[in-house]
Amino acid sequence: MKKIFASIIAISVFAACSKDFLEHSPVDQQTETSFYQNPDQALQALVAVYNQLNIGDFDNIHLVSELASDNCFGGGGTSDLTWKQWDRGQESSNMNLGVWQKYYTGIYRANVLLSKLEGVNWGADSTLKNTYAAEARFLRAYFYFDLVRFFGNVPLVTKQLTVSEYNTPQATPADVYKLIAEDLKFAAERLPAIAYAGIPGSNYGRVTKWAAESLIGRVFLYYTGYYNQNDLAGVVTKAQAINYLEDVITTGGYDLVDSFPRLWQAAGRSFVGEDNKETIWSIKFTHKGLGNWDQKNGNRMQVHIGIRNQVLNPYYKGWGAGTVNPRLWNAYDGNDTRRNASIISIEDENLTGYAVGDQSQYTGYFWKKYQPLNEGNADSKGGNFQIDNYFDNIVIRYADVLLMAAELNLEGNLSKAQTYYNQVRDRAFLGTSGRKTLTTADGKRLIMEERRLELALEGVRYWDLLRQGMNVAKAAIDNNSSDPQFVVNFRTETQGLFKIPEQEINLSSGVYKQNPGWAN
Repeated sequence: MKKIFASIIAISVFAACSKDFLEHSPVDQQTETSFYQNPDQALQALVAVYNQLNIGDFDNIHLVSELASDNCFGGGGTSDLTWKQWDRGQESSNMNLGVWQKYYTGIYRANVLLSKLEGVNWGADSTLKNTYAAEARFLRAYFYFDLVRFFGNVPLVTKQLTVSEYNTPQATPADVYKLIAEDLKFAAERLPAIAYAGIPGSNYGRVTKWAAESLIGRVFLYYTGYYNQNDLAGVVTKAQAINYLEDVITTGGYDLVDSFPRLWQAAGRSFVGEDNKETIWSIKFTHKGLGNWDQKNGNRMQVHIGIRNQVLNPYYKGWGAGTVNPRLWNAYDGNDTRRNASIISIEDENLTGYAVGDQSQYTGYFWKKYQPLNEGNADSKGGNFQIDNYFDNIVIRYADVLLMAAELNLEGNLSKAQTYYNQVRDRAFLGTSGRKTLTTADGKRLIMEERRLELALEGVRYWDLLRQGMNVAKAAIDNNSSDPQFVVNFRTETQGLFKIPEQEINLSSGVYKQNPGWAN
């Protein structure tokens, strides 16, 4: 972390190729003291915080968490090791350095902006400062939530640091979650309550009140489950978490898209489009970097999970990471429309031109969600398929909110929990034939299984397993096979946490301690 805080993150890093509100020109030859003077400059600083969401390569946390779950194997080429190491919980030097640096850079930028807001001349617009502060605090909370889930004990930094403060000790998870909860509550209370239909298209991708309330629900469920607590770090009670989710459901203006396959570009069922009524928050990507490796505005995860080294219409090529575990395919009922909309089956789709080649851990199944498409591929648009894929990454969907609300209402309002659960199941089965009855005793199991099917390959499953306990996670993730390449043994001694990069421990001069189960 010293390397991040030792230098000022220059304003000139702002991307000029992001979507809509992020399309602001770079600012050159500005100093920190002369820059934060007016609302436009504050917006550009806010864009710099958002821009950090686009950063990520083979270590994208969405992909890594799917590899670590029971949904996927590492895959990739026979010589690719890192994806398999995440899948199997194996050691690798600095394998998580990109994750650490991405999020602490975003936190740094958010902290700088928050520290400068009082000095901006806001003119007659007294609400704009609160809005920018709310967005910055949401993003800081989002960055910290990924960090603390991933690493457990992490440094907690809420201001610009002096040289003597670079080696800030690791905080307890409770302290980090307290900040996350406070930041999200701040955002939820200060962002305008504009329902989905009233959000300008130019603002899609910006966080909203509804995104903040939804993320509170997700953080609450993870923290209280993983740490076996009754509330969220003393800041959000269960009743409050329910109220936040209920507000999204009753006031946010969101709804389920009529057909699950229409949510996904590659599902081939009249794609409803990005920023639809089910998308509460997404990370925006674009092809407009046009092969410029410095832009970092494309969705790199797409090339990683694409079918390896071949174009099989309607799909475009990629690196074959995250081959889907057949157990996930087989978990779906044959009448569930989500199976074929979420997963590519080489056999069922009669992709006879497929050749295994050097694909590692071939299972016959690949991601359909986020799969790059041949029509409109990045190369055809003048870009590079390695860096310019442009499907947005959906972080929070309305279906997730319904299932979170169903889970939290199980004990207090079983009827309401059933209603929310039924909405998700009915959409999946195009009618009531797939309904199951929730009970206080068995409702949690049914909802967790529903989350597995509804949110498969969306970066949720691993965390849902961990919050149910190490025994549940191990039972799901362990994979016994006569073929050694598919053997996975979840190491409970790690408590599901990932390895802190050795570089950061070394730079801390021994202040940072490695997580259990990992060598220093």
